[in-house]
Amino acid sequence: MRPILMKGHERPLTFLKYNRDGDLLFSCAKDHTPTVWFADNGERLGTYKGHNGAVWCCDVSRDSARLITGSADQTAKLWNVQTGTQLFTFNFDSPARSVDFSVGDKLAVITTDPFMELPSAIHVKCIARDPSEQTGESVLTIKGPQGRINRAVWGPLNQTLISAGEDAVVRIWDAETGKLLKESDKETSHSKAISSLSKSADGSHFLTGSLDKSAKLWDIRTLTLIKTYVTERPVNAVAISPLLDHVVIGGGQDASSVTTTDRRAGKFEAKFFHKILQEEIGGVKGHFGPINALAFNPDGRSFSSGGEDGYVRLHHFDPDYFNIKM
Repeated sequence: MRPILMKGHERPLTFLKYNRDGDLLFSCAKDHTPTVWFADNGERLGTYKGHNGAVWCCDVSRDSARLITGSADQTAKLWNVQTGTQLFTFNFDSPARSVDFSVGDKLAVITTDPFMELPSAIHVKCIARDPSEQTGESVLTIKGPQGRINRAVWGPLNQTLISAGEDAVVRIWDAETGKLLKESDKETSHSKAISSLSKSADGSHFLTGSLDKSAKLWDIRTLTLIKTYVTERPVNAVAISPLLDHVVIGGGQDASSVTTTDRRAGKFEAKFFHKILQEEIGGVKGHFGPINALAFNPDGRSFSSGGEDGYVRLHHFDPDYFNIKM
């Protein structure tokens, strides 16, 4: 399984997202320029120029026509995927950390960081079919969680929102009223900040990764803890295979402590775990710094990882990967 090395970002990667057809891969990094690549051969298709700060997150609409990005420049932007033109800019008073389209792409949830006296917040925006009719008003704004909210996604049928972040609590909110419906309890929840959250392909459960060196699998409706996967280093990124009972977990030390460890090349690996048995299946090494982003192709036959080293590594699985017996 020789990876395809995709070099186009000048700064660390922050997020990776495939479109629904699995033919395009969108990457975000701290270099202000989200990029789109062909997902089979890793060829760079184009970039989206207009942000003035690190881009933390992106999502692509179901028809691959629209891209939404959230950035440290205190905006979230809508783009035309094909032409790369900016369609609309949502302005905030603090960095936009996470973006997620609802099923049907009529709504988007955007989280903003705490900044000066401002608390972190979750904003729901209507997404107009015609960009000329787009407005910046929020349909709903939720405040409450302490610290940064690193990720918020839509729950089943767009009825709920699931959020997680620095306070290590997973919360489920009513997407209509903003009422808090459920939160993970101290016994089962992570003990340190939650860095990442990724839903399963069918949307029935989701995986959280945390700096407490573990990843946890939750039921999206009941918030029941299903499984826990334990690793040796803080987790920055997680993804669930849409094809097999596998989850992939990536991470590494904080940037501040990287230089104090051994300098062995490419020792940062994406670890694969069996989703049910919670056992480690294997790892894919190669990055020269912590892994900040992971994504499975919707067909489950390839995955990509984005690192602190500025590279995206695209891996097409060998046939024997599909025959691993546990």
